[in-house]
Amino acid sequence: MNYNWNWKIFWELSPDGQGTYLDTMISGLWWTLSTALLAWIIAFTLGSLIGVLRTTDSKWGVRLGNAYVELFRNIPLLVQLFLWYFVLPEALPESMGDAMKQVPPPWGSFIPAVLCLGFFTSARVAEQVRAGIQSLPRGQRMAATALGMRGFQAYRYVLLPIAYRVVLPPMTSEFMNIIKNSSVALTIGLLEITGRARSMQEFSFQVFEAFTAATILYLCISLCVVFGMRWLEQRVSIPGFSGPRQNAGGH
Repeated sequence: MNYNWNWKIFWELSPDGQGTYLDTMISGLWWTLSTALLAWIIAFTLGSLIGVLRTTDSKWGVRLGNAYVELFRNIPLLVQLFLWYFVLPEALPESMGDAMKQVPPPWGSFIPAVLCLGFFTSARVAEQVRAGIQSLPRGQRMAATALGMRGFQAYRYVLLPIAYRVVLPPMTSEFMNIIKNSSVALTIGLLEITGRARSMQEFSFQVFEAFTAATILYLCISLCVVFGMRWLEQRVSIPGFSGPRQNAGGH
C-alpha cells in the first residue's frame, strides 16, 4: 500500500479549533516548554537542597536525603505520574481531592505533570549535586572554615559555586531529559508536542508528517539547550575545576 504524502497538511485547518495544524504543533511546543521549565525550577531547587543535605555532618539528614533519592529515582516515571494524577486526589481529604479533580483542563493535567517531573528529576539533580560537592578537595571546606564561614556560608560562597560548574555537563543532560520526559504527560491528557502530533495523526491520518514535525521540534529544542549550556560552561569555567577540554588548553 502506497502512503499518500501531504506536507501541505500543516496549513490546513485543524478540527480541534486551534487554527491550522501548524498552530496545533506550536501550541504543543508551548506546553512542552512550560512544563519542562517549571518542572526544572522545582527539580533544581529541591535537588540542590537534598544534594547539600546529603553532604552535611547530620546522620539523620543524610539518611533522609538518601531515602528521598532512592524513593523518587527507583519508581518509574509513568507510575509516579499516575500516582500524582489518579491516586493523590483520592488520598487527600475529600474537600481537597474534589478541588483537584475540578481543576479545568488543561491545567488539571498540567499541574500534576509539572509536580511529577519536578520531584522525579530532583532526585537525579540531588545525586549530581552531591557528587559535585564530594568531588571537591577537602581543602575547599577547610579554607572556608578557616576564614570564619559558617556551614551555610561555606556552601553558599565556596562549595556550591564550584560544584555547579563541575556538574554543569551532567546537569545539561538532566535538563534535556526533563524536556523529553514531558512527553509522558500525554497519558493524562496534556497535549504537549507528542500529544499534539498524536492528535494530528488521528484527525488527518498523516502519521509520518505529524511525528516528523514532533521530531524536528524536539531536535531543535535539544540543540538550543546544548549550545546554550556549552556557552555557559565556557563563561563560568574555572581553571583546575573544568573538564579535560578546558584543561588541555591550559599551560
